[in-house]
Amino acid sequence: MWQLILTFIYRFTPKDMNLSLTSLTKLLLSVTACFCILLFVAIPARAQTKNGFDLSKASIPEAEIFQGGPPRDGIPSIDKPQFIDAIQAKFLNPDDRILGLVINDQAKAYPINIMNWHEIVNDTFSGQHISITFCPLCGTGMAFDTQLGEKPLILGVSGLLYQSDVLLYDRQTQSLWSQLMSESVNGPLKGQKLKQLPLAHTSWEDWQSRYPNTKVLSTETGYNRDYSDSPYSGYASSKRLYFDINHTPPAVFHPKELVLGIELLGKYKAYPFVELSKKSASKFNDSIAGKEIKIHWNKEARSAYITDEEGQELVSTTAFWFAWYTFHPETLVFKEQ
Repeated sequence: MWQLILTFIYRFTPKDMNLSLTSLTKLLLSVTACFCILLFVAIPARAQTKNGFDLSKASIPEAEIFQGGPPRDGIPSIDKPQFIDAIQAKFLNPDDRILGLVINDQAKAYPINIMNWHEIVNDTFSGQHISITFCPLCGTGMAFDTQLGEKPLILGVSGLLYQSDVLLYDRQTQSLWSQLMSESVNGPLKGQKLKQLPLAHTSWEDWQSRYPNTKVLSTETGYNRDYSDSPYSGYASSKRLYFDINHTPPAVFHPKELVLGIELLGKYKAYPFVELSKKSASKFNDSIAGKEIKIHWNKEARSAYITDEEGQELVSTTAFWFAWYTFHPETLVFKEQ
């Protein structure tokens, strides 16, 4: 093969260059050696860069960061959300799932049918900058106060995943953020945390009955998407995961079983919906890390939240069982006796 290439070069090289076949051989071998050296040097650097992010100094293993398919911002965040009144939200059915947030008596609903296509809504509540995030692969809806320092962070979808969970990034510093860790794992803000806020994961019927004056994220997002269709049809009922995880959960529950997870004083506990469904009461007391808490369960809406002894809602996360477990393998698990 090399002989054919050398012969071709020799035959079509201008005669005034006075190159012999032997000199061409030496030249080609030298070029090949240089190319191999450059390739050897370049491969590690390229392997540490995904979707334009240099991962060489990430706090999580680079080998465990996967490209989900779309490039950076291939799943576009909603940065200028439009809202409508509840009575105008004709596109929502009673049992459609929504993420709901209340701040200073202002309630907003973010339909998961829309979040499936965008994963992030950068919003404000009376001047307070909030990002609503949703990972369809983990079933996790989480709200964050993005005021970090003097200027609020504007989050985007990196197109990268860690433990099957979305990695967010902020457009100010290009730092990567793990949604379920609520922490920056790469970039100038590595190690910093975002403040998580209580966020409901419930049915539209339930949310509207609790907050009839709620605003609803409009389907007029500026993007051409069919919000009546899900790009993840069948995923929640399947046991198959798209990406590898470090800690496979015990098979006592379906991997996509919804759980309500809470962290309190360094302890973690999961409340599987299948276990909560066995409770006759809609409210019951429990404890974690020596602290008394109250679990609120709505069987019809398949929704739960947690309050402390004073009735203050605590931060919790609704997630697929596999997602909660792989990030918190030491978790306690509630089981109805």
